[in-house]
Amino acid sequence: MKKNYLLWAAVLLLAACTKKDLSLQNTETDLQDLGRQPSIQFSETGSIDIGNTGAAEISAFDPLTDKLFVVNNSAINKIDVIDLADPTLPVLLTSIPVASYGGFVNSVAVSDGKLAAAIEASDKVSPGKVAVFNTSTYQELAVITVGSLPDMVTFSPDGRLILTANEGEPNQGYTIDPHGSVSIIDVQAGYAVVTLDFSSLASQQQELMAKGFRIYGPGASFAEDIEPEYIAVAANSRTAWVSLQENNGIARLDLVTKTITDIFPLGFKDFNLASHAIDPSDQDGGIFFNSWPVKGIYMPDALAVSHHNGMPFIYSANEGDAREYTAYVEARRVNSASVQLDPTAFPNAAALKTNAQLGRLNITSTLGDKDGDGDYDELYAPGARSFSIWNGLTGQLIFDSKNELDLQAVAAGKYPDSRSDDKSTEPEGLAIGRVGNNTLLFVGLERADAIAVYNITNPVKPVFHQWLNAGIGPEGVLFVEAEESPTGRSLLIVSSEVDGIIKIYTTPAF
Repeated sequence: MKKNYLLWAAVLLLAACTKKDLSLQNTETDLQDLGRQPSIQFSETGSIDIGNTGAAEISAFDPLTDKLFVVNNSAINKIDVIDLADPTLPVLLTSIPVASYGGFVNSVAVSDGKLAAAIEASDKVSPGKVAVFNTSTYQELAVITVGSLPDMVTFSPDGRLILTANEGEPNQGYTIDPHGSVSIIDVQAGYAVVTLDFSSLASQQQELMAKGFRIYGPGASFAEDIEPEYIAVAANSRTAWVSLQENNGIARLDLVTKTITDIFPLGFKDFNLASHAIDPSDQDGGIFFNSWPVKGIYMPDALAVSHHNGMPFIYSANEGDAREYTAYVEARRVNSASVQLDPTAFPNAAALKTNAQLGRLNITSTLGDKDGDGDYDELYAPGARSFSIWNGLTGQLIFDSKNELDLQAVAAGKYPDSRSDDKSTEPEGLAIGRVGNNTLLFVGLERADAIAVYNITNPVKPVFHQWLNAGIGPEGVLFVEAEESPTGRSLLIVSSEVDGIIKIYTTPAF
């Protein structure tokens, strides 16, 4: 009788387990607890094509419903909803229309059954919106007015806050230049919003610029010129870091007091060092890495944060981005007649201006004339062709990948030589994820159509781990932890805006 009772108890216990409970019995976390380490090698497991250019920009995954929400601006502005219960066979379920909220959707994020979408105004320079939807029913939960051109949206890890980086780009005539800003939305306080601009730090302008921060838009004030791009939030949800791409800096925010506390100028990278050697020409007959008298402007796009021994490490994808408007174009090619090289600084100027050397390289016209005599004493190119790690408390550079991304692209047969004159592989997206005892960094390379994977378990000594081919123009890089994955294994989801393809990668099964 006792044996029968135990048997029925076991049957009832098994029946009480949900399908997802059972699927998680062999997760990477469980394997770690058992002393077994999962493989950290990723391979493509599934993909889906959702349209043409603009169809697969940024994506966000909801572990409560196993749905992937993807920005699709290819035709009618919308958010596509994809069933990812089986990552090998993603299925397009429906779309959430967003045209009625304004212009393009720029970003999406998910937390606790809520989907937040950053939507710019139809005229771009007016205040934008964040629309919040239920991830199960797609019902609108809230609409919040934020700053001009919300370019990125994210939730704090505790789900209490929604933050947007409001880029505040000017109009094409550069007659209207809204303040760049960051909006902080308190979910638990009825979606109350505070929007912060950078005017309180304007008195620091000269000090910041002396360290490599850039304020240079035609007629723009300090607050108008700053253009927030991306936000990373600390694990404790108390601090955030914001990339100020065009300005070549990172800002730090106190999310408790809702204030901007610091701006960290990032300075410049010396391409004249052998370890930083670049191929600056798309017309030199091949791929040739050499030292050149040029400085790179870090100008990061995406940021990510990890914590080591209590210190925040800020990872930056150093894409670079020159301003280009009808009324103002920042970039010049070195071979342009408007670029006169100082004969003392560049005694070999004639050779440097040939297309086989630096002639084709795009530089900024806003830096380099140190003595104000109309010629260039130094050359500065947008982007650092790398990813970097910064001290989140001081802004000090801890690590830079030098020219390894370019070299790995060459080794993979994916180096974009046609972009050698203009930012090379263009590191743009970032994601950090943990697999077993290993922490990995995923770097999206927009022009190499790939993801470079680094092991950052020791964050001061990243080690290249793997190369993954992606779709054309990977824009969104999203990591799904094993415990939140429908398969119980880590997922990497990469959305590519040029060909509209979403690729899903995973670690091996056991």
